[in-house]
Amino acid sequence: MDQQVKANGNYSGRVVEGPTNPMVTPLLTDLYQFTMAYAYWKANKHQERAVFDLYFRKNPFGGEYTVFAGLEECIRLIANFKFTEDEISFIRESLPGSCEDGFFDYLRGLDCSEVEVYSITEGTVVFPKVPLLRIEGPIAVVQLLETPLVNLINYASLVATNAARHRFVAGKSKILLEFGLRRAQGPDGGISASKYCYLGGFDATSNVAAGRLFGIPLRGTHSHAFVSSYMSPDEIIDKSLRSADGSSTCEDFVSLAQTWLSKIQWSSSLRGIFGETNQSELAAFTSYALAFPISFLALVDTYDVMRSGIPNFCAVALALNDLGYKAVGIRLDSGDLAYLSCEARKFFRAIEKEFDVPGFGRTSITASNDLNEETLDALNKQGHEVDAYGIGTYLVTCYAQAALGCVFKLVEINNQPRIKLSEDVSKVSIPCKKRSYRLYGREGYPLVDIMTGENEPSPKVGERILCRHPFNESKRAFVVPQQVEELLKCYWPGSSDNPREDLPPLKDIRDRCIKQLERMRPDHMRRLNPTPYKVSVSAKLYDFIHFLWLNEAPVGELQ
Repeated sequence: MDQQVKANGNYSGRVVEGPTNPMVTPLLTDLYQFTMAYAYWKANKHQERAVFDLYFRKNPFGGEYTVFAGLEECIRLIANFKFTEDEISFIRESLPGSCEDGFFDYLRGLDCSEVEVYSITEGTVVFPKVPLLRIEGPIAVVQLLETPLVNLINYASLVATNAARHRFVAGKSKILLEFGLRRAQGPDGGISASKYCYLGGFDATSNVAAGRLFGIPLRGTHSHAFVSSYMSPDEIIDKSLRSADGSSTCEDFVSLAQTWLSKIQWSSSLRGIFGETNQSELAAFTSYALAFPISFLALVDTYDVMRSGIPNFCAVALALNDLGYKAVGIRLDSGDLAYLSCEARKFFRAIEKEFDVPGFGRTSITASNDLNEETLDALNKQGHEVDAYGIGTYLVTCYAQAALGCVFKLVEINNQPRIKLSEDVSKVSIPCKKRSYRLYGREGYPLVDIMTGENEPSPKVGERILCRHPFNESKRAFVVPQQVEELLKCYWPGSSDNPREDLPPLKDIRDRCIKQLERMRPDHMRRLNPTPYKVSVSAKLYDFIHFLWLNEAPVGELQ
């Protein structure tokens, strides 16, 4: 691996591991990338120096911001880009028989040692049209990178943005748990979702494999099946539980829980709320507490939340309290979550007051059950007592929007700028190798992103600069930035001498994402009618775009 990575570029001896998913190989691309590569090679054009921009055209989910994710996996692919003999044989079989042997010899020696990648830092809040990545290199190899790079960034950025939006609605104080593995689009969808939801602001995942791969905190207790698998307390054989400090042992924890249930039943403040609880549920809770006395959290809606689940949980929690343990809380997975969470909180506070158990009223309440942005927003409006949310299907499948729609466009070849035209102005590309900056205002908020030609002087703090809409001549504004941040940094220098940025750990990327989102102006972030963030070009680049547009567009003729 070490020799291969060094062969791919000049990185001060730092080895980059291969992609997390072993399916990410040079073959993870569209067939037309190989047909184009062959045509370039046949025309002796394959080594021509090209520049491509990877960007998206519209923010997802009806919002006005996107979280950039997936860069690390792109660099892992580039660092280890090398065809095996088996892969070359398969490409030979897949292309027409007329393809010459020399092309396959070319593929045999191909790597990314001549490719340069400039990227926005992963975890940054980004906006349409601004390049997320600029890839420079021989046109054939860069073309072969198009599909995998778009694939690795598209879903990663989409689901990270979805996670960030859920975090925004839930609020900073709530715990967000990603529970989507079973509903995700296959194993890779599940693993990627766990990683990028954590990046987007979630606190933990139920996905054990993702926890191991990425160091994400794991959370999970039990399902309805565990509760309904018990028939009676008689099934519990070992009833003893050692106290938290190890000084004593309760020989019959089952009886202790039943004694507490009776006390709750006959207490003055709780009398009449419930009658007989489901004893098989009490057995399941007791058994689970015996197994996990320091992390007891019970799913309370298998039979009836207020008439059985909550009283049974409290009985077991109070029994644990006698032995020096503190129960974690409950999970609600059905019903009116706002109402049930409020009723459960009242019950916990009554227990704290009645039996003088400090802190019991603050026992954690987790809610799950097909939650999404809308249900979180509705819960906030109704008023609730939920402390944590377990969110799955709508989060990981990005149910509200299927794809981000990243594109990969040629903007320069052999130092000649290129433009892609369309009758749909939103699909016109912004030509030439560019630099991108974020300009900040007096209050510390980002005001505008501006793209300039590569050789233009960079914007300076305190100096007025004209920012123009790329395609609408009447939209323009002067900005006097209080801070200027250059967005594109070198993450893969190829054979150039440019210093290479390190790939930060996932936790650092997550922290960056959270800080970036906090720094955005509130009106850009709101769910309803958010203000569009301004993306602009310099006056010089504006003039050049329109000069090239007129130059390339054919002139019509009226008969």
